[in-house]
Amino acid sequence: GDILLAGTKISDVNSDDLARIRNDSVGFVFQFHHLLREFTALENVMMPCQISGRSWEFARARGEELLSLVGLEKRMDHRPSQLSGGEQQKVAVARALSNQPSVLLADEPSGNLDAQASEELHDLLFRLRESQGLAMVLVTHNRELAGRADRILELREGRLHETQRI
Repeated sequence: GDILLAGTKISDVNSDDLARIRNDSVGFVFQFHHLLREFTALENVMMPCQISGRSWEFARARGEELLSLVGLEKRMDHRPSQLSGGEQQKVAVARALSNQPSVLLADEPSGNLDAQASEELHDLLFRLRESQGLAMVLVTHNRELAGRADRILELREGRLHETQRI
């Protein structure tokens, strides 16, 4: 079969166009936040907008909006080293949403967090999925988190299998 993203057949585009489509249509959240340590939380969230060619003013307004949405409106000017692990992941989530993607890919997003920060992040992801109208693909070993999904696929012996509710 073919994979279409934003109406474009992925196998038909060159690497530059594919990078643009990914930046504009897909948000990524990883187990480790991958924030740029020399930039503030706000500057990290602004980066995808600026890469897309949007104005600095737009990127700043969008960054402020998203950091407020994830509860970090008072931490915008802090660098990653000045934030807790949970706060760093919230910045990563805000950054993933900066270009209003239609798909959010989250790979073990709470894998490095303690139980309380993990639960807060899980609640945030599912709230944002609803409020932002996102399709979310979540990869996790956390059965409780997987149980919150609408559909569960399990990778066994290199093949995907649909799984009943956990």
